[in-house]
Amino acid sequence: MPKPGFKSITVSENVYRKFFNAYAKNKKELEFKGITSFSGYLTSMMEEIMKKYEANGLHAPFMEKILIGHNSVIIKDNKINRIAEITLRDNELQCLLDDRNDCVHVGFVYSLPELYFMLKPKEIKRSMDL
Repeated sequence: MPKPGFKSITVSENVYRKFFNAYAKNKKELEFKGITSFSGYLTSMMEEIMKKYEANGLHAPFMEKILIGHNSVIIKDNKINRIAEITLRDNELQCLLDDRNDCVHVGFVYSLPELYFMLKPKEIKRSMDL
């Protein structure tokens, strides 16, 4: 039974292990941020995810992900009512609509977590790394 003002949730053992391992690995750095318990770590992670979700919700009406393929991402730009394809070319994201690597469409694709699961580490270089 949780303390008053708190709620309990149930997660799979796999999810628990992933979060606990991340907490244990970064425990010293987290203490500098004032996070001193696993419960505090989970709370901070959920708050961070909610902030990102809310911030993304502000821009969601303007752009939305349609499809992620092996080497490309298709998005819809609702502001200009156009479809944009962003491809991985020479280890760099390129927008075929704008013919640029630093437009808002490329920036939106960088914000998609799925992009980083799809690509191998260091497979892409961002225009700011040049």
